[in-house]
Amino acid sequence: MELEGKRVTLGVTGGIAAYKAAELVRLLVGQGASVRVAMTEAATHFVTPTTFQALSGNPVFTDLWDTGVANGMAHIGLSREADVLLVAPASADYLAKAAHGVASDLLTTLTLARDCPLLVAPSMNRQMWSHPATQRNVATLIGDGVGVLGPAQGGQACGETGDGRMLEPAEIVEELVAHFQPKPLKGRKVLMTAGPTFEAIDPVRGIANLSSGKMGFAVARAAREAGAEVTLVCGPVSLPTPRGVTRVDVTAALEMYAQVMRRATAQDVFIGVAAVADYRPQTASDRKIKKDAAPRLVIELVENPDILAEVAALPRPPLCVGFAAETGNLAEYAEKKRRAKKIPLIVGNLVQDGFGGDTNALILFDDGGQHTLTPAPKLALARQLIARVAALLESTHAPH
Repeated sequence: MELEGKRVTLGVTGGIAAYKAAELVRLLVGQGASVRVAMTEAATHFVTPTTFQALSGNPVFTDLWDTGVANGMAHIGLSREADVLLVAPASADYLAKAAHGVASDLLTTLTLARDCPLLVAPSMNRQMWSHPATQRNVATLIGDGVGVLGPAQGGQACGETGDGRMLEPAEIVEELVAHFQPKPLKGRKVLMTAGPTFEAIDPVRGIANLSSGKMGFAVARAAREAGAEVTLVCGPVSLPTPRGVTRVDVTAALEMYAQVMRRATAQDVFIGVAAVADYRPQTASDRKIKKDAAPRLVIELVENPDILAEVAALPRPPLCVGFAAETGNLAEYAEKKRRAKKIPLIVGNLVQDGFGGDTNALILFDDGGQHTLTPAPKLALARQLIARVAALLESTHAPH
């Protein structure tokens, strides 16, 4: 229920993606939002107002001259009663009118008369999207502070493929949740690691840590929600990339080290969440090692670079945050690790409390002592962690 109590006015314009707006309303209501729908006349040719009324539980508005509104000013009421105006799908025609202040129907008049933020999810043919006029209109809207969600790339109703697809309803909901989060990291750059690393023994075997990557991906999403430009260097995991996050896939610790070090000096924050293998085989076989090759297999290991420590030792390091996953003596080991690496904040957790699951229990260790976070879903904990990181950053680091 991440949108509990939020009031959303949803504008629906004409286009085949209007059918997705019905699912969008269902998801918004399921997240606790109150939804009121305003449709253009063209939109009613694709989905009926009755559909949206049934899904939202509220009257649907289609006419600027609706006499059912007490004062005859639906375009005013729908704005004043909303926390956000979300237009999905947003056609090329609507974007053009919104960019130039045209108020020719209920939705465009509402757009001009609003006193709440405007988010648009474009949906149109690929050539309409790429047309210079549309791109100028989108640039104007962005310059006016309008949030543009998407569009995505893929197959289109016309049979062509390219940019212009409306984001899927679940993606739009994620963007709306992010919109309502505080933005203490706006303008900041955050570099992160997540997941395990895999150190090859031969083409089919290797050494790895048991990490799902879920905590790291939650922190990446929370950092992006907080307004940061986020780069996530992750080991072999199959999790979907959080929206708006730049993902760099690696396999082994040396690859992760190289990708981090080439970016670290330009960052404001580095958060090392990855469960990096401490050791790797000194040599890896280029062929599968057969069981009958020898009665006993000996693998010589060498130590991997300590990525967090090396970033912290840079001449002008970003604010560094580490993670310590332990099976016992958490406070002792986490604080020892924090001091050894000379970092301001480390996040400790017991393996049995969170590895692989969707919830976790975290303790933050910094110069002020230890701060226990109530066990919660990983995204909720990630948002608390990012709030703490933002506070530390504000007090100690100027922007790069």
